[in-house]
Order: sequence, then C-alpha cells, then structure tokens
Amino acid sequence: MNINSNMPNINANQNAGLIKKNFTEKISKEEASEIRETITRNAHEMMLSSTTIQSSLASKKDDFASLYKDFKSFLSDIGYEGKPIAELSKDEASELVSEDGIFGIKQTSERIANFVINGAGGDEDRFRAGREGMLLGFKQAEEMWGGELPEISQKTMQAAIEMVDKAMFEAGFSILNEEA
Repeated sequence: MNINSNMPNINANQNAGLIKKNFTEKISKEEASEIRETITRNAHEMMLSSTTIQSSLASKKDDFASLYKDFKSFLSDIGYEGKPIAELSKDEASELVSEDGIFGIKQTSERIANFVINGAGGDEDRFRAGREGMLLGFKQAEEMWGGELPEISQKTMQAAIEMVDKAMFEAGFSILNEEA
C-alpha cells in the first residue's frame, strides 16, 4: 500500500527530539507517554480538519467564506492550490469531493491514514494512539456538526481506519486493543 500525505507543514513527529538517536537509547516511561499523547493529539487534529472541510464541501453550505479562513493553512498543507473555497460554485465543490477529487474519500482517507501510519513508525503504541486520535477527531467533528456527519465523511473515516488497521496487522499487531 503506497500512501502519500503531501503535508509538509503537519509533522507527525513534532517531538522527534524526544526519540533517542537511531532508537538505540532507551526512553523513559514519561517520554513514551508524552510521545503517545502527541501522536494522539496530532491524529485528532488531522482527522478533525479533514472531516470538517470535507463535510462542508459535501453539504454545499453557503458559509464557505468563513470556513475558508479557518482552512487556508490546512489547504496549503495538503497541496490544494485551486480556486479559493469561498469562490467555488456548487459544481466545483462537488468535483473536489468526487471520487478522484482532492477531498474525495480516497485521497482524504489516504492522507489521514498515512499521517497515522508514518507517525507510528512501526510502534504498536503509536499506532494505537494515532487510531485513537482519529476516532476522537471524528467524534469532535460530529459534535461541531451537530450530529451525524455526511455519508462522505463517514465513508472516509471507515476507509482511514481500515488502512490503519491493515498496516497494524501487517506489522504483526492485533487490531484489538488487548488492554481493554
């Protein structure tokens, strides 16, 4: 599975300094906990941003102008260089969330999953933290939306979770959290 997020300004390893050189030195329990919290928070923010913009475009609401200001940086981070969101016609917005669109299910779920997979670096705890962050972001997006998100966002979340679960399985980790 080749997934590319193209997100230069969103760094899954913002606290990479906490990770010892070449993974040869042990890290403390506190350092591991801080890394896990950072991964969870970053995945949460990625999921929230992705589903919020996707939901807004899919619903073709008339409040694009106010949403554009909040998402300008996010759009740049993922490589969107098209027409300003606030100026899109309904047809243009529909194209962006189409099957091949930058905010369609495939590309959005790949960006989200790639963010978690790359941030995990093959570590089971990081995979779980990233997956947890995705779920928290989706839940928060639903709360902000005022209920169930549009079908496109639900399908995107499902696809992203499946990709992360597959990567965990391929890395030899149980998809079920055995601590639960």
